Amino acid sequence: MLDQIAEGVFSPGQPDLFRPLVHSLLDEGDPYLLLADYGAYSACQERVSTLYLDQDDWTRKSILNCARMGKFSSDRTIQEYAEQIWGLAPSPVRIGEQGK
Repeated sequence: MLDQIAEGVFSPGQPDLFRPLVHSLLDEGDPYLLLADYGAYSACQERVSTLYLDQDDWTRKSILNCARMGKFSSDRTIQEYAEQIWGLAPSPVRIGEQGK
């Protein structure tokens, strides 16, 4: 894949366009470790592709995933930061009393 990127397969009008990217990954130490997890990413993507073929199971897992992601809401995160890090308590908001 990296050879194809470096050779301009994905940028035929500008074959050198992505060469600096490949150079940074292979020759400059990959500081963000993009390649370190590629094997695991590729294996996971293969499992996802296989799972997607079973539309009933895919749909069930997609619905469960959405239903279980409430813990990752920004509202919960901000509330926990306010309480646990800054030691703040919620303040009531009076709706309909604008300007007071």
